[in-house]
Amino acid sequence: MRRFFLITVILLLVSCLLFSAAYLINPKNTRSFFVRNILGIKCLDYKQGVFSKKLNNKIPDYIEYSKRAGIKKCKDEKEIRQLADQGKLVKIESGKYFIVSELSHSYPYLTRNSLDLLNLIGMRFQKKISGTRLKGAKFKITSMTRTTDKLRKLRSVNSNASLNSPHQFANAFDIGYIRFSTRRYFLTNCDEKYLMEALAEVIWQLKKEKRCWATFEVQQNCYHVVSR
Repeated sequence: MRRFFLITVILLLVSCLLFSAAYLINPKNTRSFFVRNILGIKCLDYKQGVFSKKLNNKIPDYIEYSKRAGIKKCKDEKEIRQLADQGKLVKIESGKYFIVSELSHSYPYLTRNSLDLLNLIGMRFQKKISGTRLKGAKFKITSMTRTTDKLRKLRSVNSNASLNSPHQFANAFDIGYIRFSTRRYFLTNCDEKYLMEALAEVIWQLKKEKRCWATFEVQQNCYHVVSR
C-alpha cells in the first residue's frame, strides 16, 4: 500500500513538471500543448458538423406553451416537494446517460415529459458517439427547476437571468457543453469540440422533430432545452 502511494506521488510530480514545461513553451494554450506534444495524444478529425449555432430559439417561441404545459410557479423547495409527492414532478438523478451537477440555483425536478426528453437525448447521444474512442461519455445537467426564491437569488449575481424563465415551470433544463464525464483522462481540443457538436446535433434533430426548443447559450456554456 505504501509502495503504491509513493508511485502515485512520483507520477503526480512528474506530471506537474511536464505540465510546467508545457506552460513555459506555450503559455497561451498549455493544456492543448501538454496533451498533444508531451503526452502524444493525437487530435482526431471526427468530421462532425457544427450544429450549436442552429439552436437559436428565443423565449417568445416557447414561453406560453411552457406555462400551459408545466407546473405553476413554486415559491420554495417545500412546494416543489409537494408537487413531487403528488406525482406532478419527478426527481432527476445521475444515471446511465447523464450526470446531475451540483445545482446552486435550481432543484433536480422535472415534469415526466421533460424527463422522457432528457433520456431520449442521452440515448441518442450515446448511440452517436458509440463508434468513437469517446463512447460512454456522459453530459452534465447544470440547471433544472427554479423556484421564485432561487430565481431572485440568481438575479442578484446574474442580472441577465429572465424573470420569465421556463425553468419555473419544470419543463426546461440546461446541459453543459464544456465538461463531459468520459473514460479518458485527457481529452484533446478535437475530442471536446466533437462532444459539444455531437450533442448539439442530437438536440437539433429533436428540435426538427418538434420534440423541443433549444438555445445555444454562450455565456452560460450550456444548451438550454425546453420540452414540448
